[in-house]
Amino acid sequence: MKNVRRDYPRTVACNGTTVELSLLSSRDAADLKAFVATLPEHDLLFLSRDITHPKVIEAWIAAIPEGRIKSIVARESGRIVGCTAIALHELSWSRHVGELRVLVSPAMRGKGLGRLLIQECFVQALELGLTKLCVQMTVDQRAAISGFESIGFRAEALFRNHVKDREGKLHDLAVLSHDVVEVQSRMHAFGVSDILSS
Repeated sequence: MKNVRRDYPRTVACNGTTVELSLLSSRDAADLKAFVATLPEHDLLFLSRDITHPKVIEAWIAAIPEGRIKSIVARESGRIVGCTAIALHELSWSRHVGELRVLVSPAMRGKGLGRLLIQECFVQALELGLTKLCVQMTVDQRAAISGFESIGFRAEALFRNHVKDREGKLHDLAVLSHDVVEVQSRMHAFGVSDILSS
């Protein structure tokens, strides 16, 4: 397998908007809280924990130097407009699988930022030696599901009434997955390996 590596921070063009990508660190805690406050509540059902609670964000950031989470933030004019997390489970039987989370601010949707962040996560997954990425969301998040499916994620499981929102409403949870090495092979086959190596 080709060795891949991505250096940060790096600046990318996102449909006419300049975005800086960097690895999440403890210095980003306040900005991350501000970003989370801009998200529609229903978006938070992507996540297994409620990141509007400060202790959850603190635990998220604390897990990074411990190697349990790898995260990227995207900034536009200094403000966080998107972020990712790959949760790792090194001591489990599924240590080859990363749990992917991607969040994009409403103002940046439809500009390709979500797809760009997912591509960055594939590079991170290869760096980490992962072979599979999984993402979960409620089944009514059709646009998000369609976006993931458009880049090769496929439905793998459905959990009935698995998520309860703040109003007590129950939601079905869909789990989608993607073979990481397959992405690398396909990109090389189509001559776009620079996406992974640049």
